Amino acid sequence: MSESPRTIVPPGWPRPRGYSNGVAARGELLAVAGMIGWDEKEQIVGDSFVAQFRQALGNVCDVVRAAGGRPEHVVSLTIYVTDKREYIAALTEVGQAYRALLGRHYPAMALLEVKGLLEDRAKVEIQALAVLPPSGAGEPTEGAAS
Repeated sequence: MSESPRTIVPPGWPRPRGYSNGVAARGELLAVAGMIGWDEKEQIVGDSFVAQFRQALGNVCDVVRAAGGRPEHVVSLTIYVTDKREYIAALTEVGQAYRALLGRHYPAMALLEVKGLLEDRAKVEIQALAVLPPSGAGEPTEGAAS
């Protein structure tokens, strides 16, 4: 049985909301490239910040699954936004999209406002690190529903 990532909170610090101060995990490290809000045909899903955020985070989850992991194996997210005010204005909807994809799993996170992203219409890019369990751990057993 593999160990789940564990969150780190220094003594005396309040528990953070919506992220973790640190995450410790054992297994194979997966680095996920920056994902933007485009689909499998490399088409931006729309100009809505929330739609792009949901798609970008979904793309991260898809890469993690393709490597044999699950969204809860993500230990770190770096989120790049082109307008922090747009992010803050959409925070409720962003939170809903996040929970739909990662539930209440909160890895270590950083959010940075950047001047621009490589794709002109992109408003958000999400880079991730995941720690995958040993091969076969965490995958459905034969005959199990997926």
